[in-house]
Amino acid sequence: MAKDPVRVVREPYGYTYAEQARLKETYGGPAGQVFVECMRVRPETGESDTVILFSHPIGGGSFLPLVTALARSGRHVVYCNTRYRGNDTALILEKCVLDLGACVADLKTRFGYKKVVLGGWSGGGSLSLFYQDQATNPTITRTPAGDPVDLVGAGLQPADGVMLLAAHVSRSVTLTEWLDPSILDEDRPFDRDPALDIYAPNCPHQPPYDEAFVTVFRHAQLSRNRRITARVRETLAALKARDPDMERPFVIYGTMCDVRWTDPAQDPSDRRPHTCYLGDPRIANDGPVGLARFTTLRSWLSQWSYDESRANGVLNAANVSCPALVISNTADLACTPSHARRLFDALAGADKSYVEIKDADHYYIERPDLLPQAVAAVGGWLDERGF
Repeated sequence: MAKDPVRVVREPYGYTYAEQARLKETYGGPAGQVFVECMRVRPETGESDTVILFSHPIGGGSFLPLVTALARSGRHVVYCNTRYRGNDTALILEKCVLDLGACVADLKTRFGYKKVVLGGWSGGGSLSLFYQDQATNPTITRTPAGDPVDLVGAGLQPADGVMLLAAHVSRSVTLTEWLDPSILDEDRPFDRDPALDIYAPNCPHQPPYDEAFVTVFRHAQLSRNRRITARVRETLAALKARDPDMERPFVIYGTMCDVRWTDPAQDPSDRRPHTCYLGDPRIANDGPVGLARFTTLRSWLSQWSYDESRANGVLNAANVSCPALVISNTADLACTPSHARRLFDALAGADKSYVEIKDADHYYIERPDLLPQAVAAVGGWLDERGF
């Protein structure tokens, strides 16, 4: 006989903590204070000394199918929205680490949890690794733009374990792999190099792409990221010479362009070809909700710059030795198998596990029947380690 479904309760709450920062880039909270919203999802009955803590740079995942499913399986789950909830325009990843660290401390004092396991979903994977890296070996006292942000003195408490669930390697590397390399001049974004414009009907290179073209394409993507970084550095230096707090927003076109979406032979998986998580990649490439479409000078350096961002999942993972679980969904449109493998291979700890959920999409929306497999994999891994 099937078990009755476990009833869960959702408890929204928040916390505030003091921050000393000259530059304020969000609307939330009065001067000198940061307000962070959270959602605790737990079984209606039963206590636990372990909590799974999900967070994402722009949050909003408390209703993810896996979050609710884990609570229904008897786990206590908290989803922590950073101060940048729903808007990464001016996001500073170092401040996301501070928000996450304040949440870890709050969970232990408010609710009495003894163990915290980070649930790094999607973009939360690299944030979790960045956090754990800095919590165990804090080094950062300034953002890439040179603004004060003291992770050394923040008293960050390391998590007891890290789960990377349908996670990509980082915002900066992922964006670079999605940048449209046919844009050679940011002031003329629609004058594009036809030899690199894979969405143009007259592009001389058609899938399946040969290795030489893919190499040129990837190199051109990295070169474009570095050109934007150089321009940001130059502009920010000129502004700071006038006033150290001055900032500027700008638009980046062509940010949803990857040979993996047009050629399924690239990083092969069970995903559907010719689409991305935003729909038709040709449309999303210049649409209003494309990755990194709107940003600021400081935010570009912190979260999107290939060379300047410190939140690089592969580099951070090399300093993470706690128990770790990596789950790869083989039909994921965004986080392809190479991302999961790169993260798994980079993890420094001996206790690390890799699980594939075959045919599962990013959110388990198209294949909800596969969600129990993910819940079982997470639950088994937690139980084996006494979480």
